[in-house]
Amino acid sequence: MPSLSAYRAQWFGNVRGDLLSGIVVALALIPEAIAFSIIAGVDPKVGLYASFSIAVLIAFVGGRPGMISAATAATAVLMVTLVRDHGLEYLLAATVLAGLLQIVAGLLKLGYVMRFVSRSVMTGFVNALAILIFMAQIPELVGVPWLTYVMVAAGLAIIYLFPYITKAIPSPLVCIIALTSVAMIFGFELRTVGDMGELPSTLPVFLIPNIPLNLETLMIILPYSAAVAAVGLLESLMTAQIVDDLTDTPSNRNQECIGQGIANTATGFIGGMAGCAMIGQSIINVKSGGRGRLSAFAAGAFLLFMVVVLGDLVSAIPMAALVAIMIMVSIGTFSWSSIKNLRTHPKSSSIVMLATVVCVVVTHNLAIGVGAGVLLSGLFFAWKIAQIFRVSSTLLQDGRERHYTVEGQIFFASVEDFTAAFNFKEALEKVTIDVSRAHIWDISSVAALDMIVLKFRREGAEVEIIGLNEASETIVDRLAIHDKPGAMERLMGH
Repeated sequence: MPSLSAYRAQWFGNVRGDLLSGIVVALALIPEAIAFSIIAGVDPKVGLYASFSIAVLIAFVGGRPGMISAATAATAVLMVTLVRDHGLEYLLAATVLAGLLQIVAGLLKLGYVMRFVSRSVMTGFVNALAILIFMAQIPELVGVPWLTYVMVAAGLAIIYLFPYITKAIPSPLVCIIALTSVAMIFGFELRTVGDMGELPSTLPVFLIPNIPLNLETLMIILPYSAAVAAVGLLESLMTAQIVDDLTDTPSNRNQECIGQGIANTATGFIGGMAGCAMIGQSIINVKSGGRGRLSAFAAGAFLLFMVVVLGDLVSAIPMAALVAIMIMVSIGTFSWSSIKNLRTHPKSSSIVMLATVVCVVVTHNLAIGVGAGVLLSGLFFAWKIAQIFRVSSTLLQDGRERHYTVEGQIFFASVEDFTAAFNFKEALEKVTIDVSRAHIWDISSVAALDMIVLKFRREGAEVEIIGLNEASETIVDRLAIHDKPGAMERLMGH
């Protein structure tokens, strides 16, 4: 956690901006929380209570000020089967366990795995989410009265043009107020937030999931909890990176893991479903002027207040206003420069970005898309490094000794070229292998070195390895067998 003065600044360094952005985010959270509850097959209040709880708690214990966490589609879809087969109580228990797993991940400092996610994967992740956010609005634009399109267009006009008048009030908030007022004054027949589901009228209460506390229950919920914990952390950490870039400020990834865990664990005990960071809402927050922890707290607090106290008014908000905001988010989220960069960036980077987009959009599963992108990035990197490798040799004057010089990285992808560079049938008395310009990385490279040494010895040559750096010498001393008794017999037997 930051120092006390820094933590205080994260709360009160941008009070006005955080409060106003919190209202905008809260209004946008309501229909999404209801929609995600429907996806999971539970009552709307499960998603609404979760969004309130997670947003408020993450404000205190999260590692990325200004980022919004709540109930999400990414975690909701993972719970569908559990709810269908075992019911709501098991979902709440799985939420608690998922939170505990995330706390453990944070304590083990697994947040640093984000350094293995390349920029191409990040770009693909962002573009895929922008596409998914836009696709999620399509049902609200199909088979609706023509007036809906007029209202959406008016909402977009307000969002993009109002900042030219003043930036003191977030334009998305003006969009919601203006369109709701117009719809109510003229009595327009439009789809509203209230049409998505009944809003709860009471505050959440503490409850312990009513399930048997035994090994069988654990085996039922553990796979779901592990999946939710992994996907939740993945989306949260990648969203944190995006907010880092947008605000040019750092985040504490391991603290974010712990914070997400605490929020989910507590949420399971008040009847809420698991959630994580939301890129769309986080961008709405940042674009509306939110920067500190107060913005997430305000979003959660305003959400609960509006649902419980102002439920009738909130129910009257036309979906057209929220659709306009989410279209703005999708347009602002998409990395348009990445399309232009397809012609100039290396083909491998473009392939990774496009593969990430396609996998996420097709499967609607962020973990699969990002996993595919990371795997491709690793394969391309290994292939490139394997190409930066060569072995040269010099036959000394007497013709009985050859000096090999190895340059580059010796690992699983380059061992074939490494082994093929040596002539074992040449009649030599001594072979010197200079690896001072190389690095031996793994068990595959050590095994290849063993094979080379033993094959030369089998042909009667003395072999000397020189130039091992400290790290290479350590792994060779630990794993190599060419100087151990019976090594030649093992080679002959092989």
